Amino acid sequence: MPVVGAFMVPHPPLIVAEVGKGSEKQVQETLDSYRAVAKELARLKPETIVVTSPHSIMYSDYFHISPGRGAEGSFARFGAPQVSFSETYDGELVAAICREAEAAGVRAGTEGEKDSSLDHGTMVPLYFLRQFFEDFKLVRIGLSGQSYKEHYRLGQCIGRAVEKTGRRVVFMASGDLSHKLSEFGPYGFAPEGPEYDGRIMDVMGKADFGGLLEFDEDFCDKAAECGHRSFIIMAGALDGIAVEARLYSHEGTTGVGYGICGYTPVGQDESRCFLARYEEKEKERLAETRSKEDIYVHLARRTVELYTKESSVPRVEGGRALFPDGTELSLPDDMLSRRAGTFVSLHLDGQLRGCIGTIGATEPSVAEEIVHNAVSACSRDPRFSRVREAELSSIIYSVDVLGPVEDISSPEQLDVKRYGVICSKGSRRGLLLPNLDGVDDVARQIEIACRKGGIRPSEKPDLARFEVVRHY
Repeated sequence: MPVVGAFMVPHPPLIVAEVGKGSEKQVQETLDSYRAVAKELARLKPETIVVTSPHSIMYSDYFHISPGRGAEGSFARFGAPQVSFSETYDGELVAAICREAEAAGVRAGTEGEKDSSLDHGTMVPLYFLRQFFEDFKLVRIGLSGQSYKEHYRLGQCIGRAVEKTGRRVVFMASGDLSHKLSEFGPYGFAPEGPEYDGRIMDVMGKADFGGLLEFDEDFCDKAAECGHRSFIIMAGALDGIAVEARLYSHEGTTGVGYGICGYTPVGQDESRCFLARYEEKEKERLAETRSKEDIYVHLARRTVELYTKESSVPRVEGGRALFPDGTELSLPDDMLSRRAGTFVSLHLDGQLRGCIGTIGATEPSVAEEIVHNAVSACSRDPRFSRVREAELSSIIYSVDVLGPVEDISSPEQLDVKRYGVICSKGSRRGLLLPNLDGVDDVARQIEIACRKGGIRPSEKPDLARFEVVRHY
């Protein structure tokens, strides 16, 4: 049996009457919609409710599924300790989801429980549901820093587990929308805020779940959205299933977006296998990208592929890069006669997968510098596990060749688009390349470089700048 119903719901504690104490009425449409959702859920009579929450335990590379027999929680931190919950977990369904995730290679499980207490992203939906329906168990799942695709895959695992256990399940994707809708809101205004809310409500109102995968992550960060990954997991749980969609409401009167939608499955529909369709488009985009890559990037990619598969590297000699299979690359004079620092960056599913480089030359030529740093980027970046062979077909590469480093006396001499920065204090040093997504001002650039070097900005680090030639 597939999921019998699914809902996209917000979770502001404000809408709990005992917390809001009257102020919840400023989002009356959201209150009315939440009650309508709770009544619909009661009509469906699920055995288990799966809740995905941005405020449950979250890891960068792992989905945490709450373990044990159950958990408790209250709105005490929001001034309403009398509103409390004691929920029983569906251990059998949790175990089934974990098995499906392991089989699919999705990093998810019940390890790493830091705090068993229920979070408000879970309790706000429960507050309304408990007013109309009592007899159900709970599965609580956190989000992660992994890609949108991995969130969708987790949803697919949930959907398969539901079918195999035969559970009657309703899915609640908990998440607010943009937190930057107005100047008077708690998080201020960004133009991406209203744009995000308009786009997400269009996608979710029509159940066009494939559109969720097309959102740029940098755009979502600037909009300060909360629930996007939660909605993607729900979409994955409904993969290949036709649904009747209902847009209940959308409000942003508090400066934060609250959207409510519902989905009723009505049968199988292969045209709604959105991840498969997205990956086909990705293959086409990647093929086009690789058809245009220059020799610097081509050498880095071939090096990573060779090292990942065979733990070997190409030799640079006689004006060529020589590979064990007998193939070779003719290299331009600039890569052979010049020495310079280089950085090799790997991206997978729109996220950084590895980046290692050298500020100054350590090898006899730029070509050999690229080979050395390509190996390091795929296998020695301490932030990531070693690149797996299965990932090679989807990785996108770039190579930065650094120009001379120039000491500067002031941040005013920096430009985040043109110059990279080196922040130094004693033996500590942090570097950040120029023209990076999400780094829009010099203060942010210096802050990140200092953090990478273990330097507090208050220590007034010495600054240096450099230009790069970026190859794609």
